Amino acid sequence: MSLGLGAMALQALQSSGVAFRKILSHFPEELSLAFAYGSGVYRQAGPSSNQKSAMLDFVFTVDDPVAWHSKNLKKNWNHYSFLKVLGPKFITTIQDNYGAGVYYNTLIMCDGRVKIIAMNENVILRSALDKNLRSAVTAAFLMLPESFSEEDLFIEIAGLSYSGDFRMVVGEDKTKVLNIVKPNMAHFRELYGNILQENPQVVYKIQQGRLEIDKSPEGQFTQLMTLPKTLQQQINHIMDPPGKNRDVEETLLQLAHDPDCGEVVRLGLSAIVRPSSLRQSTKGIFTAGMKKSLHYSSLKLHKMWKGWLRKTS
Repeated sequence: MSLGLGAMALQALQSSGVAFRKILSHFPEELSLAFAYGSGVYRQAGPSSNQKSAMLDFVFTVDDPVAWHSKNLKKNWNHYSFLKVLGPKFITTIQDNYGAGVYYNTLIMCDGRVKIIAMNENVILRSALDKNLRSAVTAAFLMLPESFSEEDLFIEIAGLSYSGDFRMVVGEDKTKVLNIVKPNMAHFRELYGNILQENPQVVYKIQQGRLEIDKSPEGQFTQLMTLPKTLQQQINHIMDPPGKNRDVEETLLQLAHDPDCGEVVRLGLSAIVRPSSLRQSTKGIFTAGMKKSLHYSSLKLHKMWKGWLRKTS
């Protein structure tokens, strides 16, 4: 479940654990993982960046969505759109079967600011989070040249989820990814530093902030083979000519020798993100409600307009 929370006090950011527990107390306790992200948590570049007024975005993961929504409906009935009258099972069906598998709500008033605020000791979940970080690094490597800076790498990583997102055409500041990365280089180093140092294909010159990656066909094939299966299958779909029906490994081997390997990976990512982002945004009209959705969209368009004015001035 994703919640856009209008934060009310910057001071809560400094009060760490107490503030975090206070936020969670507004919701049912059965959370596998809860984290917050966005400009309300991590400072972003640009004159429009204001942590005091920025909306705070939460993601909650739960093991039993029906049970969790059932409890949350009793506790926070007014958080939901008209879908609440159809009950927790219907809400869960909408959450799981459409878009990105997320039930999204926005403009909920709450208090405090937070990063990762709760995580159960779940080995499978922790493994999935670690695998996700490593997959992001590998995908970024494939789209970068042989030598690049830390900033180049982190911009590619931060931009993965926006690749193909229609909101980057309408509704988002075009400098969004750069604005995320520049003020948060230390956070990115902390998150990805060990992965980069442990990777045998990478020469990580920490003092210079530079990296070199093996771009040989053998090196690229190794990277392609470690990508998530969904992305591998999408790449196979892009490259497989009609009637050929090659297996994925054969396609990836061919791609490893292709000078446009990085661009094909980018196309594969876009093909995954684009339909999901469109369906999820459409679903948000129903989960958040028309009034909230229009308000939220107007805020995004205003932010995009300000970014465009900065660029042209």
